[in-house]
Amino acid sequence: MTVASVAINARAAVREEIGGVERVARALANELPALDPDRYRVIAPNPALAHRAGHVWEQLALPASAAGSELILSPANLAPVLSRRNVVIIYDLAPFLGEWYSPGYARWHRTLLPRIARGAQMVLTTSDVVADQIADLLGVDPHRIGQIPLGVDARFARPGDVEELRSRMGLRRPYVLALATDLPRKNIALLDRIAPVLAAAGLDVIRAGSSRSYMRKGDYQVRSIGYVAEADLPALYAGAAAVAMPSLYEGFGLPCLEAMAAGTPVVASNRGALPQTCGDAATLVDPEDEAAFVNALIALTTNGPDRTDRIARGKRRAAGFTWKAAAAAIDGHLTPLLEAR
Repeated sequence: MTVASVAINARAAVREEIGGVERVARALANELPALDPDRYRVIAPNPALAHRAGHVWEQLALPASAAGSELILSPANLAPVLSRRNVVIIYDLAPFLGEWYSPGYARWHRTLLPRIARGAQMVLTTSDVVADQIADLLGVDPHRIGQIPLGVDARFARPGDVEELRSRMGLRRPYVLALATDLPRKNIALLDRIAPVLAAAGLDVIRAGSSRSYMRKGDYQVRSIGYVAEADLPALYAGAAAVAMPSLYEGFGLPCLEAMAAGTPVVASNRGALPQTCGDAATLVDPEDEAAFVNALIALTTNGPDRTDRIARGKRRAAGFTWKAAAAAIDGHLTPLLEAR
């Protein structure tokens, strides 16, 4: 029996709660074997090992399970540190750039990521900003850094019963949605400060997203509806008057594209990778300029030519990002590595 050339590390793909990294891991675990079933195979642990308990599995059991494969593709920032077969996707270098995580989590990443990145056959990432940071902060030769797009599930363009979701979640007034964790770099504090002004304009501010133990948590006042099931996300986006992403730093910003696909205009920070991800389809604002953020949100939640234009641009922008294209881009980077080996 022939062993597939590339083993896919699916540790993040089996997590129960889905964030951006997990969504990418799941999508690639489906799309890459579909693209070339002879080249790719998925190796997944028991779901009980999806989080902290799975570090040992990732470092020891995964390389053993991948015996015979030329490469191990790890799509969630970390990889087996001693392996010389790694291709790792690193989405951002947030643990190196701010005090946004618990000390233990930050130390773990600051210790492992440089070793993993420098020892990898290739490091893949999703934006120019992070590619430059991987070279500068991790000491990786730019020639071993590849850039890939991410994708938007087709279901976001088919949001289903928006009114049923609004009723079930008690979203009675028009709302601005922020899809974000508790991390301070998500800058939910800005939404706290501008929420009273938006309320006076008839807009509630709603935050959706989970909290994890390794995050430094802020004390926010805007209403949180917590983790939202995958099946409800398209309607939650589509029901919003606008989506706000005031982050201080992002390595890609997938929620912006998902909102665009659902037909909702986006106001995003002009920092990190968000300008590259959003292109001209979002309104980009300084994330520390409260007045600018308020004005942009109110302008886009008022029916008029600006809103219509942003919705149309957003749909076109999101349609250009597919998981098939993401898988093809990864395969294109891996083919020369496999041929060389």
